[in-house]
Amino acid sequence: MSRRRILITGAAGFTGRHAVNYFAAQGAEVIAVLRNPVAMKSPAFDFPQGIQTYVCDLSDRKAVAEMIKTVIPEDVLHLAGKNSVPESWQNPLLYMETNVMATLYLLEALRILPSCRILVAGSRLKYRIGAVLPPHPYSLSKTLEELVSLAWRTLFQQQVLLAEPCNLMGPGSSTGFCSLLAGHIARSENGVQQAPFKVSSRSALRDFLDVRDAVRAYEYILDKGANGTIYRIESGKERKLGDIAEQLLKLTQAAVPMVWGSETAEKPVVYSEPPFTPEEEATALGWSADISFEQSLSDIMDYFRVGREGGWA
Repeated sequence: MSRRRILITGAAGFTGRHAVNYFAAQGAEVIAVLRNPVAMKSPAFDFPQGIQTYVCDLSDRKAVAEMIKTVIPEDVLHLAGKNSVPESWQNPLLYMETNVMATLYLLEALRILPSCRILVAGSRLKYRIGAVLPPHPYSLSKTLEELVSLAWRTLFQQQVLLAEPCNLMGPGSSTGFCSLLAGHIARSENGVQQAPFKVSSRSALRDFLDVRDAVRAYEYILDKGANGTIYRIESGKERKLGDIAEQLLKLTQAAVPMVWGSETAEKPVVYSEPPFTPEEEATALGWSADISFEQSLSDIMDYFRVGREGGWA
């Protein structure tokens, strides 16, 4: 697949670091956007040589406009944003600013580049407008982000695509369930005394996909996706959190105390199909997952056993 100049926001994040390395390996001219220049001094930054970095606060409209005029990207992979449900309850306006307004500022700045392909990474934890009210501020922010992205595309004839990945896992610093438990296990192996690891429910179902497969899906969407389409990126298999925990615990000889939460059935997420937005599976573009669930768990454990909290992305 031919690659061009791609601007990647959220480059310091879990998915962002994988995306920067992957697209650079494919021959793209990568511009990695960071909010905080201090992040570049972190051990997590093992970007290949030649990667351009650009420090920009995406909530600063003028700074975003200046960045786009300077970089002139041909593709944009917008990964920046906040994704903690608990934190969104504590600071809901920050989630509106970061996930909604920053996306709007980026889209508005990109109006000067009508041929630029813009892929906005959304979330399966968003709700359809008119279906049911979002259950938390994070979900609301992602719902509105998707709505304004599609609206800007229609109103201003932009090339906007959306991706909705399931839960992502894999080596690297992440706040996801698999990484949290793997880090807990690795610390137990090193003799660190810590409280038991808490799991909300053994029976809660989650679909997990390796982040490296998700990044490849983003490439397929940028190259082959239809303008204005939402692409779901999923493994196609839901697993119980209890089963996932047991698989990780089988990879260690250490004693890892666990605390299991209530087995009260979760309220299922209900999505209504909007009449104005086509949706497809990323597999329709020829993408498929390559990394097995078991391999991904093994790679996560290897990452945390090395002892670096953020250098393997």
